[in-house]
Amino acid sequence: MNSLLSAPGRLARRWLPRRRGAARLAALPGFALPAGAITALPDPAAMRQTLLSMIAAAQRRIVIVALYLQDDDGGREVLEALYAAKARRPGLAISVYVDWHRARRGLIGDKRAEGNAGMYREYAQRLGDGVVIRGVPVQSRELLGVLHLKGWVIDDAVLYTGASLNDVYLARHGRYRLDRYHLLRDRALADALAAFAAEHFADSAAVTRFGTDAMPTTRSLLGAIRDLRQGLQGANYTAPDTAPRAGEVVVTPLVGLGRHDNALNAVVLDLIASARERVVLLTPYFNLPRPVRAAVGHALRRGCRIDIMVGDKTANDFYIPPERPFTTIGVLPYLYENNLRRFARAHARQIASEQLNLWLWRDGDNTYHLKGVLVDDHAALITGHNLNPRAWALDLENGLLLRDPEHRLRAMHEAEWIALRRHATRIADYRALQSQRQYPPEVRKLLRRMSRVRLDRLVNWLL
Repeated sequence: MNSLLSAPGRLARRWLPRRRGAARLAALPGFALPAGAITALPDPAAMRQTLLSMIAAAQRRIVIVALYLQDDDGGREVLEALYAAKARRPGLAISVYVDWHRARRGLIGDKRAEGNAGMYREYAQRLGDGVVIRGVPVQSRELLGVLHLKGWVIDDAVLYTGASLNDVYLARHGRYRLDRYHLLRDRALADALAAFAAEHFADSAAVTRFGTDAMPTTRSLLGAIRDLRQGLQGANYTAPDTAPRAGEVVVTPLVGLGRHDNALNAVVLDLIASARERVVLLTPYFNLPRPVRAAVGHALRRGCRIDIMVGDKTANDFYIPPERPFTTIGVLPYLYENNLRRFARAHARQIASEQLNLWLWRDGDNTYHLKGVLVDDHAALITGHNLNPRAWALDLENGLLLRDPEHRLRAMHEAEWIALRRHATRIADYRALQSQRQYPPEVRKLLRRMSRVRLDRLVNWLL
């Protein structure tokens, strides 16, 4: 009798979040684009070719925002293309924004003090100052947060990907790191992304231009970094209130920094809450923030089908093959696999019924870096957000929400999903994932030490 009396309340708690989430999404401002103005590129080689072709053809402006532009063949190819475009058209305005901390240290394990900043200075001295590269310090230390905004504006188009610019992201030398790549052709949207970078970065006292010998220390910038961060918290892209006409898709650019007043985080939760039938989550590092785990749990209880695709631990960019010397950073893929194994074990019933589908992506020695959310056939989020606690609370993130009431982009999304599954295996049971007992001895030893002092929880939160 008690269960019958409480049934209406239980049903209301399950269905109200969906209605509220859908209502909040519908109220968001955005740009109305013809569906044909949005294209998904199939692979990193196509992205590289598209980027270089667009740079070569640029007439007015190029604004690139990325975590890093690496000092390697891929990064130099892009930088040389930018300088060549400037030489052909002196009136072309070129701005590149990268993370300040990341630019000054290079890759993990690279002991060179200058990092990528040395390359920027070398090019400026040799080819002039026509390509303006600036370092953006979102936090006082890289461990506490980085510039993780994405999106490259070239004239009236936006090339959006979670990738940065180096050999592996650009599929150089026989290896690639897979991401998502979308080309959106709309002047107003391009204006909004370019204007945000100009407003918040170009004139900020915390943002330093690379290419000169006299570089400030991070310590000397601490006050300016604090002011920049405060200005970014709660900042938004400027977008109109638009009602789509027949054949149009509404694109809402979103930005977020920190746990509070974070529009991007709120949309991730609203997307999952609004699902009627199906949610697809893509993340390279399985370490879902608590609010996302709760939203996924609610969606499962409503009867939604959930597909989550992550990279196999060997497809993680931190994975260290057995033939190479092990370092502490190499424990991360095993931590993420442990998270996934616990999640799979807790949801064994939904996995067995195929309501929950966990996919592991692996393609040789290539790596996986996909992020995003797809809901039913009406909405999708393309983003650089890793859907982990660090992105949720520390990094400056952005994304583009695509609302598609007429399902005009369904074929594009489905083609992407089919292509991803060609290199993915569904986990039928949590036992398909290795346990700690099966890990290499140095990994087991380190995991035991970390667990003893609960350091694994801190690492999960920070990385």
